[in-house]
Amino acid sequence: MVKILIAEDERDIRDLVAFSLEHRGYEVIVTVDGESALEQVYSERPDLVLLDVRMPRIDGYEVCRRMKRDRALADIPVVFLSAKGQEAEVDQGMQAGAQEYILKPFSLDDLLHTVEKQLHLTSS
Repeated sequence: MVKILIAEDERDIRDLVAFSLEHRGYEVIVTVDGESALEQVYSERPDLVLLDVRMPRIDGYEVCRRMKRDRALADIPVVFLSAKGQEAEVDQGMQAGAQEYILKPFSLDDLLHTVEKQLHLTSS
């Protein structure tokens, strides 16, 4: 089963995304801060990470940078979910190693399409 980690500190968004992904048949792991996101990435080895930028303890940019520096984790696709939509912020996310950057508020259809696209790219 495909495993997706959601690292999001806003409960409503986290619950909605988790429910939608579980309904599509994905195994979902949720966490609320950057430090526990890294711990879960190392222990669970998800197929995809959905990562908020602004989180307690370690921000999403740093989580992504650390993942991409580790050869064992570097191939896991990262998709940022963020309200931080200035061009410099999006650039920072992409430079950290993300494959996609989705602005909040987002449509679930767009999110699910992005998830499926990234999973397809990594399985090809």
